[in-house]
Amino acid sequence: MTKRNRVALVGVTVLVAGAFGCATSTQVDQKIAAATAKTDQKIETVETQVEDLQTKQKATDSKVDAQGQEIAKLSQSAQEALKRAQEAGILAKGKVVFEQTFSEDRIKFRSGSADLNDDARTALDEFAAKVKDLKRPVWMEIQGHTDSTGTAEINDALGEKRAEAVRRYLARKHQLPIQRMATISYGDTLPADPGKGNKARAANRRVVLVVLE
Repeated sequence: MTKRNRVALVGVTVLVAGAFGCATSTQVDQKIAAATAKTDQKIETVETQVEDLQTKQKATDSKVDAQGQEIAKLSQSAQEALKRAQEAGILAKGKVVFEQTFSEDRIKFRSGSADLNDDARTALDEFAAKVKDLKRPVWMEIQGHTDSTGTAEINDALGEKRAEAVRRYLARKHQLPIQRMATISYGDTLPADPGKGNKARAANRRVVLVVLE
């Protein structure tokens, strides 16, 4: 190979190497640009997910606040009924549907008695119709209360008898599922009227029905 030919070959080699060098640099730039675009897209996706989570969290917080306000409006015994049912894990939604109190004006328990008279049965018939109109499974807690006459043991037993009398009537007459009705006695520990006269005692001889779901 002549000297002139060797020089020409070297020149071609340099040109080819330069061409490949330029192509490689372009490919690298393209890969970097593509990777940067993917990274930016991922960042945007993550930011969107974070925003969605924050929005959902705000909605959840608002719902919890609303539920807390609703619970605060309930009577003490209804709040306690809700807590007991939640702890037992028997509720689908964990809320009180409604609460109804039957005191001397509707269910006229005589002092020391758990018997249901005709007025009491009529009141419970109306209550059962209200529950059936819900057209969905609910849980009920039936709370028996007494006046302050008698000892704590007597009042506790009497409150339980009153609640149980209501439960049996609702199950027998209206076929409400007895297994979805719990009873509890408060005795004379949670008076509706703290007074000492006949009117106060009559108001305290009552049954409270809390309907939950």
